[in-house]
Amino acid sequence: MQLKEGDSAPAFTLPGAGGETLSIAALSGKKVVLYFYPKDDTSGCTKEAIEFNALRDKFAKAGATIVGMSPDSAKSHDKFRTKYELAFPLAADETKETLSAYGVWVEKSMYGRKYMGVERSTFLIDANGKIARIWRKVKVPGHADEVLMAAEGL
Repeated sequence: MQLKEGDSAPAFTLPGAGGETLSIAALSGKKVVLYFYPKDDTSGCTKEAIEFNALRDKFAKAGATIVGMSPDSAKSHDKFRTKYELAFPLAADETKETLSAYGVWVEKSMYGRKYMGVERSTFLIDANGKIARIWRKVKVPGHADEVLMAAEGL
Protein backbone atom coordinates (compact mmCIF):
# COMPACT_ATOMS: atom_id res chain seq x y z
CA MET A 1 0.00 0.00 0.00
CA GLN A 2 1.43 3.35 -1.03
CA LEU A 3 1.33 6.29 1.36
CA LYS A 4 -0.74 9.29 0.39
CA GLU A 5 -1.16 12.85 1.58
CA GLY A 6 -3.12 12.93 4.87
CA ASP A 7 -1.68 9.60 6.09
CA SER A 8 0.31 9.45 9.31
CA ALA A 9 4.05 9.43 8.68
CA PRO A 10 5.51 6.01 9.53
CA ALA A 11 7.57 6.08 12.72
CA PHE A 12 11.30 5.35 12.70
CA THR A 13 14.32 5.46 14.96
CA LEU A 14 17.61 5.23 13.06
CA PRO A 15 21.29 5.98 13.52
CA GLY A 16 22.56 9.16 11.94
CA ALA A 17 25.78 10.91 11.09
CA GLY A 18 27.79 12.13 14.06
CA GLY A 19 26.55 9.31 16.30
CA GLU A 20 23.09 10.85 16.67
CA THR A 21 19.85 8.90 16.77
CA LEU A 22 17.06 10.22 14.58
CA SER A 23 13.39 9.53 15.14
CA ILE A 24 10.17 10.94 13.83
CA ALA A 25 8.86 11.03 17.43
CA ALA A 26 11.67 13.40 18.48
CA LEU A 27 10.54 15.79 15.73
CA SER A 28 6.92 15.80 16.86
CA GLY A 29 5.43 19.29 16.86
CA LYS A 30 7.70 20.43 14.00
CA LYS A 31 7.32 20.37 10.25
CA VAL A 32 9.71 17.84 8.74
CA VAL A 33 11.13 17.69 5.24
CA LEU A 34 12.09 14.02 4.92
CA TYR A 35 13.91 13.40 1.68
CA PHE A 36 15.05 10.01 0.46
CA TYR A 37 18.04 9.67 -1.82
CA PRO A 38 19.86 6.68 -3.35
CA LYS A 39 23.52 7.07 -2.33
CA ASP A 40 25.96 9.37 -0.57
CA ASP A 41 28.49 11.26 -2.69
CA THR A 42 26.97 10.54 -6.11
CA SER A 43 26.34 13.45 -8.47
CA GLY A 44 22.54 13.79 -8.19
CA CYS A 45 22.45 13.08 -4.47
CA THR A 46 25.25 15.56 -3.81
CA LYS A 47 23.49 18.28 -5.81
CA GLU A 48 20.24 17.62 -3.93
CA ALA A 49 21.95 17.75 -0.52
CA ILE A 50 23.77 20.98 -1.42
CA GLU A 51 20.49 22.60 -2.58
CA PHE A 52 18.69 21.67 0.66
CA ASN A 53 21.72 22.79 2.71
CA ALA A 54 21.81 26.18 0.98
CA LEU A 55 18.17 26.77 1.99
CA ARG A 56 18.40 25.41 5.56
CA ASP A 57 18.03 28.88 7.17
CA LYS A 58 14.88 29.55 5.12
CA PHE A 59 13.50 26.12 6.08
CA ALA A 60 14.25 26.93 9.74
CA LYS A 61 12.37 30.25 9.41
CA ALA A 62 9.43 28.25 8.00
CA GLY A 63 9.62 26.02 11.10
CA ALA A 64 10.77 22.99 9.10
CA THR A 65 13.54 20.52 9.92
CA ILE A 66 15.34 18.83 7.01
CA VAL A 67 16.27 15.14 7.32
CA GLY A 68 17.91 13.15 4.52
CA MET A 69 17.74 9.34 4.44
CA SER A 70 19.44 6.66 2.39
CA PRO A 71 20.50 3.03 2.87
CA ASP A 72 24.12 4.13 3.40
CA SER A 73 25.81 3.58 6.78
CA ALA A 74 26.17 6.26 9.44
CA LYS A 75 29.93 6.19 8.76
CA SER A 76 29.28 6.97 5.08
CA HIS A 77 26.93 9.78 6.12
CA ASP A 78 29.67 11.22 8.38
CA LYS A 79 32.06 11.46 5.43
CA PHE A 80 29.35 12.90 3.13
CA ARG A 81 28.28 15.55 5.66
CA THR A 82 31.87 16.57 6.37
CA LYS A 83 32.91 16.70 2.70
CA TYR A 84 30.04 19.01 1.73
CA GLU A 85 29.58 20.80 5.09
CA LEU A 86 25.97 19.64 5.36
CA ALA A 87 24.29 21.10 8.43
CA PHE A 88 21.24 18.85 8.69
CA PRO A 89 20.86 15.25 9.86
CA LEU A 90 21.22 12.20 7.63
CA ALA A 91 19.54 8.97 8.74
CA ALA A 92 21.06 5.58 7.89
CA ASP A 93 18.50 2.91 6.99
CA GLU A 94 20.74 -0.04 6.22
CA THR A 95 17.89 -2.52 6.87
CA LYS A 96 15.67 -0.60 4.43
CA GLU A 97 12.66 -1.02 6.76
CA THR A 98 11.86 2.70 6.85
CA LEU A 99 12.55 3.08 3.12
CA SER A 100 10.04 0.28 2.54
CA ALA A 101 7.49 1.78 4.97
CA TYR A 102 7.55 5.02 2.97
CA GLY A 103 7.32 3.09 -0.32
CA VAL A 104 10.59 4.41 -1.72
CA TRP A 105 12.53 1.09 -1.79
CA VAL A 106 11.41 -0.03 -5.24
CA GLU A 107 12.37 -2.12 -8.23
CA LYS A 108 14.28 0.01 -10.70
CA SER A 109 15.63 -0.67 -14.16
CA MET A 110 18.76 0.57 -15.89
CA TYR A 111 19.90 -0.64 -19.31
CA GLY A 112 17.40 -3.49 -19.06
CA ARG A 113 18.77 -4.69 -15.71
CA LYS A 114 16.32 -4.77 -12.81
CA TYR A 115 17.49 -4.05 -9.26
CA MET A 116 16.17 -2.69 -5.96
CA GLY A 117 16.96 0.90 -5.06
CA VAL A 118 15.70 4.16 -3.59
CA GLU A 119 13.23 6.19 -5.63
CA ARG A 120 14.27 9.79 -5.01
CA SER A 121 11.31 11.16 -3.05
CA THR A 122 10.44 13.88 -0.53
CA PHE A 123 7.74 13.89 2.13
CA LEU A 124 6.62 17.10 3.84
CA ILE A 125 5.25 16.13 7.25
CA ASP A 126 3.17 18.59 9.27
CA ALA A 127 3.58 19.32 12.99
CA ASN A 128 0.93 16.69 13.80
CA GLY A 129 2.85 13.91 12.04
CA LYS A 130 0.61 13.81 8.97
CA ILE A 131 1.98 13.74 5.44
CA ALA A 132 1.13 17.10 3.86
CA ARG A 133 2.88 16.70 0.48
CA ILE A 134 4.67 13.95 -1.41
CA TRP A 135 7.06 14.33 -4.33
CA ARG A 136 8.01 11.08 -6.08
CA LYS A 137 10.58 10.47 -8.83
CA VAL A 138 12.15 13.81 -7.97
CA LYS A 139 14.25 15.70 -10.48
CA VAL A 140 16.88 17.59 -8.48
CA PRO A 141 17.13 21.05 -10.13
CA GLY A 142 14.78 23.43 -8.33
CA HIS A 143 13.27 20.72 -6.11
CA ALA A 144 14.50 22.17 -2.78
CA ASP A 145 12.96 25.55 -3.71
CA GLU A 146 9.62 23.89 -4.48
CA VAL A 147 9.66 22.04 -1.14
CA LEU A 148 10.53 25.28 0.67
CA MET A 149 7.52 27.06 -0.88
CA ALA A 150 5.26 24.20 0.27
CA ALA A 151 6.77 24.28 3.80
CA GLU A 152 6.26 28.04 4.02
CA GLY A 153 2.62 27.60 3.03
CA LEU A 154 1.95 24.86 5.58
